[in-house]
Amino acid sequence: MSGPVAEPDLRRVPLRGDLAHIGLAGRYFVPHYAVPQPRAILPGGAPLHIRPKDDSEELCTLMEGDSFELLDITGGWAWGCLSLEGPVGYVRIERLEPIG
Repeated sequence: MSGPVAEPDLRRVPLRGDLAHIGLAGRYFVPHYAVPQPRAILPGGAPLHIRPKDDSEELCTLMEGDSFELLDITGGWAWGCLSLEGPVGYVRIERLEPIG
């Protein structure tokens, strides 16, 4: 072992204590890895939040047609990312539609 590992920026790395993007397997240890389910952002865009709450910090606004990698659904919120490099957060599930 070479010492402590720097904590990842959870706004940019699709990693939670219980779940991570399958692309992170071998880099981070979590109980479960998820294969992303591609979704498209609906017309009008959607805010990406840091937590599954309307009053939580908004990281950015996802644009209509952006591809969102859905990793988990919590209540009416989808947790995921735009890519393995982020951004990562929660978007209202009704703002997404399946691709293909």
